[in-house]
Amino acid sequence: MTVPLPPLPPAADDAYRPGGRNMADIADREHRQLLGLCDQAADPDLTAERRREVVDVLTATVSRHLSAEEQYLFPAARAVVPASAALVDREIEADAALLTALKGLTGPEDPALIEVADRVRGHVRRVAALVTPLREVATDAELIRLGNRWEIAEEAAPTRPHPGTPATPPWNRIVEPAVGVVDKVRDVVTGRRTYLADLKRPPKA
Repeated sequence: MTVPLPPLPPAADDAYRPGGRNMADIADREHRQLLGLCDQAADPDLTAERRREVVDVLTATVSRHLSAEEQYLFPAARAVVPASAALVDREIEADAALLTALKGLTGPEDPALIEVADRVRGHVRRVAALVTPLREVATDAELIRLGNRWEIAEEAAPTRPHPGTPATPPWNRIVEPAVGVVDKVRDVVTGRRTYLADLKRPPKA
């Protein structure tokens, strides 16, 4: 069994080692970021406006993260770690439930934010159980190639929760970039913050 990978450049040979970041490392880093955002959103000292900004960034980060994960990490795990297939199927269902919970938030003070944070923590814990065996069987070059595609997928991904969109290839790789375009237009029009770096700017007056 081999990891499903994007094609190499035409001039590549067996010694080719792509540049970029390892997909497993990207997943681990983003999981830490998601946990940090959940902690920030729960900070009782935040103003309602600042909490809204944190929740907006959390929502966008989760949406992008799950999109890339479902496009590249889950297919790779399913292909080379046969025992992970059932875990992947359950996680896809859990992802849809997380997106539904995010979509249902009515505002920064919604008590359902506690449920969202619990679902994010559960996601991080479960996906770690998929990443660990994947690291053991995939080569560093394979994980870097997948990491490159992950980052491209995230840039094109939706920034809002769409639990009804396809969650498996090939359809998610077709539908999600189209949905992402609409989301990004809405973000620009409304001035919505969607990246961690956006939180470094002063809160809106």
